[in-house]
Amino acid sequence: MIWLWVILAALLTIAGIFWLGKLPAAARPLAAAAVMLGLAGYALEGSPSLPGKPVATAAEPEGFGEAITDQRQGMADRFGPAAQWLGMSDGFARTGKTGLAAQTLQKGLEKYPDNVDLWVGLGNALVAHGGGVMSPAAALAFDEAARRDPTHPAPPFFAGLALAQGGDLKGAEAVWSQLLARSPADAPWRRDLEMRLSQLRQALGPQLPPAAPTEP
Repeated sequence: MIWLWVILAALLTIAGIFWLGKLPAAARPLAAAAVMLGLAGYALEGSPSLPGKPVATAAEPEGFGEAITDQRQGMADRFGPAAQWLGMSDGFARTGKTGLAAQTLQKGLEKYPDNVDLWVGLGNALVAHGGGVMSPAAALAFDEAARRDPTHPAPPFFAGLALAQGGDLKGAEAVWSQLLARSPADAPWRRDLEMRLSQLRQALGPQLPPAAPTEP
């Protein structure tokens, strides 16, 4: 029963942010993500029907951080305003402090609300905080990144990575197929993307619908 009240309160808060609040339009998605981050933390660590007790820190999914670090080198601005915030966030994530990793990027977005790399980083941090699951908050962060730069490869790449990490192989295949179709032949991420897509399609086997032809 307590869960119903928690969810209702979160929904009402988000509704107030978008329809009743006086926040600037650019700040509303970040505020909504903060609400959902709090709800995600409650889901992971809270047990309203049980006595309070210490809980283990949410660990980063195995291999998730390495994949993020490797691919970010070819997709993110290594020396731009996001680099410092991403570095601090990565440090928290490596020690299992995934909530702090996400909160660090939220602080960065308060200063740079239109930075695609920070929105993608927030999505990745929220996925790690959720144990590898694509939560509504993570999906919102990836969507906000893509909305700010529809041609940037990082939002769909990392959204697909999160979907695959969470077991939604069909969803990941669909997202990555679209990214591959619009990726230049000499794009630095294309070879890795093709390899991951091949592995996904092999795992899906007969579940996979016929693939649409891709541009060279």
